Amino acid sequence: MSRFLTNQQITSLVEAIQSAEEHSTGEIRVHIDSNTETENAQTAFEVFKELCMNKTADRNAVLFHVNFEQKYLTIIGDIGIHDKVHQSYWDHLHDYITAEFAKGNYYKALKSGILETGLELKKHFPVEGENPNQLSNEITFS
Repeated sequence: MSRFLTNQQITSLVEAIQSAEEHSTGEIRVHIDSNTETENAQTAFEVFKELCMNKTADRNAVLFHVNFEQKYLTIIGDIGIHDKVHQSYWDHLHDYITAEFAKGNYYKALKSGILETGLELKKHFPVEGENPNQLSNEITFS
């Protein structure tokens, strides 16, 4: 799966995604890319579309696209959430996560980023009634 995260940590990240989505209609995905050597941002946008993250009801899905080998992180928030929190929010979150990655704290950084994103989604897209899970919480790999 990943030489940067243990299987137990991956399972815990899926649980963090479930927890982060519990009080919001937002959706969070993590994709770990071990193949892309260039064009990481473009690949992240392609993965965003492949995972149908642009098709949620409120357009409030967030993708953490990580390439540990390239030391690259792309965070993509769909138009619904991006309009609410703006670029400065994503920049701050990105800076925190990449600073932790630089220290080798891959699991801690991703989990914190997921949970922080969940809090932001809850602020702007609280659950009102049913809250179906529109996208899988599983981490994907390439």
